[in-house]
Amino acid sequence: MIEKHIIIEDVDPVMFYGANNANLQMLKSLLPKLRINARGNVIRVLGDEEEICSFEENIENIRLHLIKYNKISEEDILDIVKYRKTKDEASKDVIVYNISGRPIKSRSQNQQMIIDAYMRDDMIFAVGPAGTGKTYLSIALAVKALKEKQVKRIILSRPAVEAGEKLGFLPGDMKEKIDPYLQPLYDALEDMIPAVKLHDMIEKHIIQIAPLAFMRGRTLNDAVVILDEAQNTTTAQIKMFLTRMGWNTKMIITGDMTQIDLPRNTRSGLGEALQILKGIKGISMIEMNQKDIVRHKLVTSIVNAYEKYETKERNIESSEKQIEQ
Repeated sequence: MIEKHIIIEDVDPVMFYGANNANLQMLKSLLPKLRINARGNVIRVLGDEEEICSFEENIENIRLHLIKYNKISEEDILDIVKYRKTKDEASKDVIVYNISGRPIKSRSQNQQMIIDAYMRDDMIFAVGPAGTGKTYLSIALAVKALKEKQVKRIILSRPAVEAGEKLGFLPGDMKEKIDPYLQPLYDALEDMIPAVKLHDMIEKHIIQIAPLAFMRGRTLNDAVVILDEAQNTTTAQIKMFLTRMGWNTKMIITGDMTQIDLPRNTRSGLGEALQILKGIKGISMIEMNQKDIVRHKLVTSIVNAYEKYETKERNIESSEKQIEQ
């Protein structure tokens, strides 16, 4: 008989043990030869050395299941102890699972093209209208890479120029000024990583969320780096960003060329980058459209209506210029 203490890391002990310790009780019933007690994130087990080795393997597999899927059921525990595939492991094409256990996967052909490009190339441009899931899918790919230890950190950025507001005129310190611009990135992360763990990762700089200006002078190694709302970058800004790329790094650049908030006479850096970098090996460019919109069905109608209106306005403006000439 030997005694061993097993420390559970990177998961919430409450989720691990289950409601009213249901998961722990199930383990006890499945492994009657062992005496199992738990307090906090430490499990104390007493029994035969061979049985304890098997138990330790089960605990690690349960822990990894929780990290990957953000949930575990009594049925999953039974499958793990019996060395069977769980239902989640048997399902295909899932990138990650959100905090409610819902699978996140591609919902359109172009979304699947982004996933395929990510697996193949190191730099991906995903361009298309609002609601096509560009940012959410990109962050899901980054979270998957981090969970599977393919990279050491996730870096998310976007230019803080939306709505025409100057940061200096906004209330609060620098973080309070910047955070509203970065909130869509926080929203996506909060859907995929439990709040306590996410806060810890941000505190430890495993996940970094910062405005584009903060990228200057850095070399980004061992990371998935995402630039969101790239249509609002200038030529100099996007060139600066793209040249931050280091070893074992993937970059995903997302944007919507119909939502440019730059001053009227300033060219979008994203538009230029798409022209300049086209055809370079290792860079993929995916263009999304209204068919990829995954928000409320009205969003597709709104995007279509605005496109028609803007096309009509451009035609009128072009006709007026020709008359003047």
